[in-house]
Amino acid sequence: MEKVAGWYPAWHVALLYWTWLFLFTFGFTGAEITCRSCHSQVKPQQQDPQRGLLMHLRTDRGEKEQRRFPGRKGGERGQGAGMQEEDAELRATLAPAPAAEEFGGWETRRPTRAAGESRPRAAAAAPAQDHPLRGQAFPAAGGRPGPGPGRRRGRSPRGAAGREPGDGGAARPGPEELRLGSTTFALAGDSAHNQAMVHWSGHNSSVILILTKLYDYNLGSITESSLWRSTDYGTTYEKLNDKVGLKTILSYLYVCPTNKRKIMLLTDPEVESSLLISSDEGATYQKYRLNFYIHSLLFHPKQEDWILAYSQDQKLFSSVEFGRRWLLLHEGVAPNRFYWSMMGSGREPDLVHLEAKTVDGHAQYITCKMQNCSEATRSKPFPGYIDHNSLIVQDDYVFVQLTSGGRPHYYVSYRRNAFAQMKLPKYSLPKDMHVINTDENQVFAAVQEWNQNDTYNLYISDTRGVYFTLALENVKSSQGLEGNVMIDLYEVAGIKGMFLANKKIDNQVKTFITYNKGRDWSLLQAPDTDLRGNPIHCLLPYCSLHLHLKVSENPYTSGNIASRDTAPSIIVASGNIGTELSDNDISMFVSSDAGNTWRQIFEEEHSVLYLDQGGVLVAMKHTSLPIRHLWLSFDEGRSWSKYSFTSLPLFVDGVLGEPGEETLIMTVFGHFSHRSEWQLVKVDYKSIFDRRCAEEDYRPWQLHSKGEACIMGAKRIYRKRKSEKKCMQGKYAGAMTSEPCVCTEADFDCDYGYERHSNGQCLPAFWYNPSSLSKDCSLGQSYLNSTGYRKVVSNNCTDGVRERYTAKPQQCPGKAPQGLRIITSDGKLTAEQGHNVTFLVQLEEGDLQRSLIQVDFGDGIAVSYANLSSTEDGIKHVYQTVGIFRVTVLVENSLGSDNAVLYLHITCPLEHVHLSLPFVTTKNKEVNATAVLWPSQVGTLTYIWWFGNNTEPLITLEGSIAFTFSVEGMNTITVQVSAGNTILQDTKTIAVYERFQSLRLLFSQNLDDYNPDIPEWRRDISKVVKRALVEATGISSKHILVAVLPGLPTSAELFILPYQDATGEKKRTAADLGQISETLIQKLNQNLVHFELKPGVRILVHAAHLAAAPLVDLTPSHSGSAMLMLLSVVFVGLAVFIIYKFKRKIPGLNIYAEMQNEKDQEMVSPVSQRESIPNVPQSELMSPEQLVDEKLEVQPIEQPQATVQNPRKGNATKVVWTEDFQKACGSPRGFKPRPGAEVFPQLLSPRTQKKSLPM
Repeated sequence: MEKVAGWYPAWHVALLYWTWLFLFTFGFTGAEITCRSCHSQVKPQQQDPQRGLLMHLRTDRGEKEQRRFPGRKGGERGQGAGMQEEDAELRATLAPAPAAEEFGGWETRRPTRAAGESRPRAAAAAPAQDHPLRGQAFPAAGGRPGPGPGRRRGRSPRGAAGREPGDGGAARPGPEELRLGSTTFALAGDSAHNQAMVHWSGHNSSVILILTKLYDYNLGSITESSLWRSTDYGTTYEKLNDKVGLKTILSYLYVCPTNKRKIMLLTDPEVESSLLISSDEGATYQKYRLNFYIHSLLFHPKQEDWILAYSQDQKLFSSVEFGRRWLLLHEGVAPNRFYWSMMGSGREPDLVHLEAKTVDGHAQYITCKMQNCSEATRSKPFPGYIDHNSLIVQDDYVFVQLTSGGRPHYYVSYRRNAFAQMKLPKYSLPKDMHVINTDENQVFAAVQEWNQNDTYNLYISDTRGVYFTLALENVKSSQGLEGNVMIDLYEVAGIKGMFLANKKIDNQVKTFITYNKGRDWSLLQAPDTDLRGNPIHCLLPYCSLHLHLKVSENPYTSGNIASRDTAPSIIVASGNIGTELSDNDISMFVSSDAGNTWRQIFEEEHSVLYLDQGGVLVAMKHTSLPIRHLWLSFDEGRSWSKYSFTSLPLFVDGVLGEPGEETLIMTVFGHFSHRSEWQLVKVDYKSIFDRRCAEEDYRPWQLHSKGEACIMGAKRIYRKRKSEKKCMQGKYAGAMTSEPCVCTEADFDCDYGYERHSNGQCLPAFWYNPSSLSKDCSLGQSYLNSTGYRKVVSNNCTDGVRERYTAKPQQCPGKAPQGLRIITSDGKLTAEQGHNVTFLVQLEEGDLQRSLIQVDFGDGIAVSYANLSSTEDGIKHVYQTVGIFRVTVLVENSLGSDNAVLYLHITCPLEHVHLSLPFVTTKNKEVNATAVLWPSQVGTLTYIWWFGNNTEPLITLEGSIAFTFSVEGMNTITVQVSAGNTILQDTKTIAVYERFQSLRLLFSQNLDDYNPDIPEWRRDISKVVKRALVEATGISSKHILVAVLPGLPTSAELFILPYQDATGEKKRTAADLGQISETLIQKLNQNLVHFELKPGVRILVHAAHLAAAPLVDLTPSHSGSAMLMLLSVVFVGLAVFIIYKFKRKIPGLNIYAEMQNEKDQEMVSPVSQRESIPNVPQSELMSPEQLVDEKLEVQPIEQPQATVQNPRKGNATKVVWTEDFQKACGSPRGFKPRPGAEVFPQLLSPRTQKKSLPM
C-alpha cells in the first residue's frame, strides 16, 4: 500500500502547541551577565582596564544601538521593575564591573572624572547596573529561537578553511581541524543564578574573581549569591561562600583602581548592611558593619585607600581607610554629582566637588576637604544657585548650567579660576549640551540647537573652554532606554584628533571621518571588492561606507566598532555600503591603515577581540546557536583561520580577554544546555605562537590621511609586525618617530565669530563685530587681535604660516563710549526693599577706565566714578522705599558720551491679604470690596477678583472694587494679590437679599474677661449666640445670622434675613421681618437669651438698638411695601417736628430713619477706623469655607466722647450728654438732662447748635 503525506489538522495543531510550549518554557531562562556601568548616563569608551566585569546578554535583533557618547543630562538613571520581553535571539557581549566609577552630568567620557558607580535601592526595582543593557529577559541555553527575520547565514571569510562560525553541532574535531588549548570549569550549584560579576586582575596576576547572583525580579532583590576565585588563570575555581559567611548575600564586587589586590564586597542591604574587605586579591576577608546603606562608591584616582560613599538617603561619606571607618561629609547631595579634584596641577588631592541641595530646594556647587566639610570650611566657587543635576568636574574643567529666561546658560571654570559663560555662536540658542571630551586642554561638546530634534552640532573650544567654534553639523542622536542621549560619535583609540561621526543629510545618515579634530571631514571610501573578490562599484560622494558607531561597554571586547591604543592603525566595525547607513545587510569591515581603506571580512556581525597588542584578531559570531569555533587573523584581517575552542557546542553568554599588555588568555562564559551550570572555558593562545618577535620581524608604517603624512602638525611613524610572521609581540612600543610639520592653512580652524566660506577663508559672521575684542581694554594697553584663525589645540606644527594666522598683539584704541547698558547682576528688574542691588555697567565700545561714570539711582542718590576699577564688582545700592525707580547712567570721555536707563521695581514681600466687605448687602446694589494688605506698601501689585460663580476674573491695579449681585443668597468674593513671585488670596462670603434688618447685641461684662479677640473664638461664640436665640424664640435658624465683632467690649451684629424655604413659598415680607424683630427684642429685653460659657459662667445677651435695612420694593409698580415705607417716613418726620417744636426731651426714645441714600446702598453696623488700618494680624484672616461673620474692630463709645452720626446718612443725630459738651455747646433755657442721657441737636437752640460738633 502506498502511503501519502497529507494534512491532519488535529495532529498538526497538537504538535504546534507542544512546540510552542517547549520554546516558551525553556527559551527564556538562563543567565545574564550584566554590566555595572551600562546604565550610567554617560557611557564613554573605557580606556583603562582596571575593573572587574559584570556581564549580560543581549538580543541579536536587526536593530543596532549606534555609538555613542551617551548619557542623559542630569545623571538620572532608570530602574526597571523587571525585564521587558524581546526577541530571544541572543548575542553574547561583555562589560566591565565597576571600580566604583560612574558618569554624570551632561556627558563625559573619562571614567576617572565622574561620580560614583550607582547602586540600586534595595527592594525597589531591578538593579540599575544588574539588569541587561536593553532591560529584557534573556535565555542562557537551549530552546532558543533561530536567527531573526532578515538575517542571512554567514559565509566563510577569505582564507579560512572549513565551515563558518557557529556551524554544526557536537561533532568531534577531525585531524585536519585547528584547535586551541582550552580547559572547562563548571560553577556547580549556580545554575539558577542569572547575573555574574567578574574581576580579572591581569598584569601578571593569575587571580580571577566571579560573583554570581540570583536576582528575583518579582521581589526586586537578590536572594542568592556565590563567590568564586581562581588562582590559575581560570583553569579551576574555589567557592568562597564559607569564607564570607554561608548566609551572607553579596550584591556587588568593587576593585580598587590603583591597587588591584584590594577588593571590596557589598552585602545586600535587605539582609544586612556590611562591607567585606580583602587586601590579598580576595583570598581572605574582614567584615565591617555600616550604619548607612551604600548606593554608590567612588575611589580616588591616586590614593588607594580614599573612598567616597553615597547613601540611599542622599548623604555623602568619606573614608581614608578603605572603608573601615566612615565620616559624614555632607547631606542632600545630588546623585552622581560628587567628584574628586582632578586638576592637572595635582593640588589639594583631598578636595571634593559636589552638588548639594539647600534648605529651600535650590542646587549649589560646593567644594570642601574630604575630612572636614563644615559650614566654615566649605567653598562656593560659583556665585548663586545652579540647575539641578548639572555639575560636571572633568580634567581641568568644571561645568555648571543655569537656566534664566527659559534658556539654559552654560558656565565653565578652567583650573579653578573664576567661572565664565561659554560662548557659542550668537544664534545657536542651545537647548541641550553634552561634554564629549576634555583631553589636551580643549573641550569637545555636542550642542542641540533651537531648530534641532534628533541631531546635535559638534563644537570645539579654546584652551579655557570659553569660546566655541563649529566642528560638524547635524550629528545623528537617539534616545537610550533610560532616556539618555546617544550621539553617533566615536573617537579612534591611539590616534589623537581622529573621530568618526554619523551625520544626517537630507534624512540620510552618512559616516564621516576627521584626522584633525573636526577641522575637515570626509566620507569613507568603500572597499574595492567584496568578500568573494567581486568588484564593488561605489563612487564618492554618491556611495560610500557607513559604520555603526556603538562601542562596547567593556574595554576588552568589541561592540559595533573597536580600536585599541596599542594597535593604532586597526579599526574593526560593522556597517554597510550604499547611499546611507542601514540596519539591513550588515557586514563586518576592517581598516589596517587608520581608516583610509577598508576591507570586508564577514557578511554577518561578529565580536572581535584584540590579542597580543593587535597582532592577532579573534572573531566570534553573533548567533543564538551553540558554537565551538572562532576565527583568528594574523595579518590584520586579510585572512582568517577557523579554530575550535571547545569539544561541545556552547551557548556563549560572554567573552573576557585578559587585561594587560600581553593579552594571550581568553575566558568564554556560557552554558552547554538550558539546564547546565555556568561553563567557564579558558582559551590559551600561547600555543599559536612559535617564538617572541625580534627586530627583523617588524616594518615601519606611516600614519597618513589620503596620502597626507602630516596629521595634527606631525609625521608619525609606527612599527608593525610583518603579516607573514607569527611571533608574539609582547609590550607595545608606541610610535617609532614623530617629526613636526611646517604649518599650513589646514592646521588652523576658524576663530570664534568667524565662519569658513566656500573659498576656504574664515570671515566674520553677520552677528560678530571683530572690534568687540578690544572693548575691555584701556588706552595704553594691548590685546590680541584675531586674524580669524586659531591653531587647532594640540597641533604640533611649527613655522610656515603660523605667524600669518596667529593673533597679533595690538594697542587698545581710544573710542567714544557706545553700546552702554546697565543691568543688575542677576539680570532681574526687581529687588527687595532694604537689600543690596548690584548694578553692572557694560560698554560695547569705549575706554571705561578713562571715562567718567555717573549713576543716578532714582531715589535722590547719585554717584560718580572716575574709572572702571571702582565698578569691577558692580555698583551696589540699597533702596529704603518701595516703588519704581528710574536708574540712569552716563559715561563720557574726551571723544564722546553715551547713556542708558533702567527701570527698577523695588518691592517688599507681601505677607497677608484681608478682604474687607459687609456681611449682608441688598440685591442689585453695589457693594464695595477692599483688599487690605500687610505690609501696606509692597510695590507694584495686581489684583484678581472672582465674584460669585463667574468663571472670568476681573483684573485691576487698585485694591478696591464695586460689584453688584443680582441673585439672592450666599455669594463669595475671592481676591488674589500678585506681588512679584508671590500670590496671596482671601475669600469671603456675603449674604444678598432684597430686604433685611440688623440689631446690635451686647453681652454681660464678664464675657470680656474670656475674650481673646481672635477669629476662631468669635466664630464659636457666634454659633452659641445663634443657638441661644433659636432656643429662646423658636425662630428658624435660617432667618438669623450672628457675627461677633472684633474688639472690646464684646458685641455682635444680629441680621434678620428673609429666608425662602425649599418648597418655594413666598419669602418673608417687611411685616414678617418686623414681627421677627419684635419677637427677638422682646426676648432679649426679658433676659431670656443667655448661654453658659463654662461651668458657673453665665452670659446674658441683650439688644443695643435696631437698625432697619431698606424695605423698598425694587419693582416698577407701587406696591404695598413702598406705601408703607412712605407712611413711615411721614410719621417719623412729623414726630421730629413735634419734638423740635416743643423742645422737650422724651425719655428713652430712639429714632431710626428707614430710608436709603443712593451713595450708601447697604445698611451695616458702624465700622471703626481700625478697618482702614492695613496691619491685619494673621489671626484675623479667615478661611474661604467659613462664613464671613467678622467685621473689622469697632472703636467702643466711651463716656467722655460725643459721637455724632450724620442724619443725611439715614440715622438721626444722637449725642451723649457730658459736662464738657454742655460747656462747649451750652444748653437750652430750663433744660436739665440727667448725666449720660441721649439728646439730639435739634433740641438745642440755634446758638448752641453752632457750637455743636461738625456733622
